[in-house]
Amino acid sequence: MQKSTTTTSNGAQNMTEGNIRKLIIRFAIPVMLSNLFQQLYNSVDSLIVGNFLGKEALAAVSSSGPLIFLLVSFFNGTAMGAGVVISRYYGAGENEKVSKAVHTNVAFGLVSGTLLTIVGMAATPVILRWMGTAPEVLPNSISYFRYYFLGALAIVMYNIFTGIMNAVGDSRRPMQYLIFSSILNVVLDLLFVGVFKMGVGSAAVATTISQAVSALLCLRRLMTKGLVCQVIPSRIRFHKDMLKEIVRFGLPTGIQNSVIAIANVIVQSNINSFGTEAMAAYGSYSKIEGFAFLPITCFAMAMTTFIGQNLGARKYDRAKQGARFGITVSLTLAELIGILIFALSPLLVRLFNDDPEVIRLGVQQARTEALFYFLLAFSHIIAGICRGAGRAIVPMGIMLSVWCVIRIIYITITMQFVHEIEYIYWAYPITWGISSLIYLIYFCKSDWLHGYEHRAK
Repeated sequence: MQKSTTTTSNGAQNMTEGNIRKLIIRFAIPVMLSNLFQQLYNSVDSLIVGNFLGKEALAAVSSSGPLIFLLVSFFNGTAMGAGVVISRYYGAGENEKVSKAVHTNVAFGLVSGTLLTIVGMAATPVILRWMGTAPEVLPNSISYFRYYFLGALAIVMYNIFTGIMNAVGDSRRPMQYLIFSSILNVVLDLLFVGVFKMGVGSAAVATTISQAVSALLCLRRLMTKGLVCQVIPSRIRFHKDMLKEIVRFGLPTGIQNSVIAIANVIVQSNINSFGTEAMAAYGSYSKIEGFAFLPITCFAMAMTTFIGQNLGARKYDRAKQGARFGITVSLTLAELIGILIFALSPLLVRLFNDDPEVIRLGVQQARTEALFYFLLAFSHIIAGICRGAGRAIVPMGIMLSVWCVIRIIYITITMQFVHEIEYIYWAYPITWGISSLIYLIYFCKSDWLHGYEHRAK
């Protein structure tokens, strides 16, 4: 059984050897750039629609966001389990098991992407009405949502493919493909919305086309001969043992993502009760906040891969050192970005829409939440460490109890007594703080590392 070298010609990276800081940063920077362009991808629709079609159209796109996340997040969260499985076997040098996990994951993506298309197309009007979407916004929301979910299979498969590459330490090529498709998305948005005046739905069509291109580029790369994670179409099927492992590691994250998404839909329905300007402002700030997630998500993903590979190779002290480094860097970067967003929020919100009330509400939310990004970063980085250690059930329990149950109870009770939008904004830093405290106690007191060691024997 031959183990990989630290860096291979095919782009895979063995994170069980070499300088810990350099390896994590080398992995995290392409992920950060990928997330930057992914966020640009997600923001372009709002930017172009808001400026060319007005605040009602912007509100339509914004109100679809939590609903899209609701339906996509379960499948993508479950697929993350495959990344943990692949990284563990890659770190241990068990390439045959890597191949089985890869092909099982691709089969899972094909099935789930097809189901997502059907559910998304069928459930659109019902869920949007349940969310209390304003009547003047509803037709555009339905149009945008349905066109978006025509490309659900491409969206799921792109995330499956990039997850496979990230699991073996290759974060550079997914970045390159995403940059290309992001530029394509901008061009198509400007063409469809700005030049041809095709309406809100055409922005979703542009996203679908661009996402399909990036998925095909990833597949083309993964079909290259000699890759440890090579995809061979004739081998795509469910391997029972691998499917069990993927579900065991990924199902908690999928459930967690879905329930958090339901909580976000409930938050969105409360925002909708404040009118079109509030919907547009909330959607604009959500796009801005997405950029603040960049250091959070990239280091959380780096931790999952790094911890998974090193625990697979039984290098426990190395895993601890990497975890400490990831936590420090993630918190520092997140807070620096939070300070910038606090200061620049009027300019940033104005990029999406120049309506004074939209700007006022967006700035109010930014200045309520931005200085607490370090709490959000801590929760995500510890969750990434737990997933890499095979303990996805821990972040699931914490996120569901705090970010869902406590957040919803807080908003529901508060809105009954004081119907002011600022109290909705405060729900986020309050619940970030509670979850961070719980994670801190768990990380310091638990046997998360040794528990893995015992299970691995």
